[in-house]
Formats: sequence, structure tokens, C-alpha cells
Amino acid sequence: MKTLVWMATGLALAGCGQSDNNDKDNAANSAVNEAAAQAPRHPTYCFFSDDHHKDWKASTDENGNVTVKGKAYLEDSAYIGALVQGEAQGDKASIWLQMAPNTTGYASRDGWWDVSGTIPNSAAVTSVTVMCGSKTAATVPVTR
Repeated sequence: MKTLVWMATGLALAGCGQSDNNDKDNAANSAVNEAAAQAPRHPTYCFFSDDHHKDWKASTDENGNVTVKGKAYLEDSAYIGALVQGEAQGDKASIWLQMAPNTTGYASRDGWWDVSGTIPNSAAVTSVTVMCGSKTAATVPVTR
């Protein structure tokens, strides 16, 4: 009987030490997961070949924010081109070209879609990088 009591006590004490280590590991994992959740997730795949986007321009709207315009070609009219997730940092900005479902009820006559997107908080931006997945589609100076 004494042996069982000593074994139970030893296991209980061993479990206390592990709990402390597990709590530290869980806290570290939570911090890593929280940082990853807060980081912006950008499209990583490009649906457009180099010759399927063109005519990029960047100007400012009435609030001083940068608006990017261009054209994107998609053969399948179930999809349209879209500019998404614009973000500014200092005098540089980025926006992502992406394929989106066509909810307009219309098809483009020749497969070329006019795309545009406004980048919030971009009054200080002087150039915009249009991204397609992880590659640069265009770098455009901002016309002010």
C-alpha cells in the first residue's frame, strides 16, 4: 500500500512540473498564432499572365487617397478582375490583382475588364505596386 501512495505522490509532483512547461509552451504558441492572425494575408496565386493585364494608372480621389485603375483579361465570363487589399506604408503602397466571381450579370465584350481600387490612408503615397500573387504586375507613379 505504501508503494502505491509513493507512486501516486511522485506522479502528482511530476505532473505539476509538466503543467508549468505546457503553460509556457501554450503561451508562446498563442503569441505566435495571434501575431500570424494579425498579419495581412494577401493573395498568393496569380491567375493572370503578363499579357493579361495592362494600362495601369494611379491618381488621387477627392479625399487624397490613391485610386488605381487598369485592365485585366479573363476568358471565362464567370469571373472578373478585381483590385483588392490595398495598403499604404509611408510613400509606397500595394494593391493586389485578383480573379473574383462575376456578380454583375454581364460579360465583358472582349474579355477585358476595367478594374479599379482605392487604397485607404494613402494621401502621402507617391507610387503604387500592383501585385499579382507574389509577383509584381506593375509599379505605377501617382499622378497628383
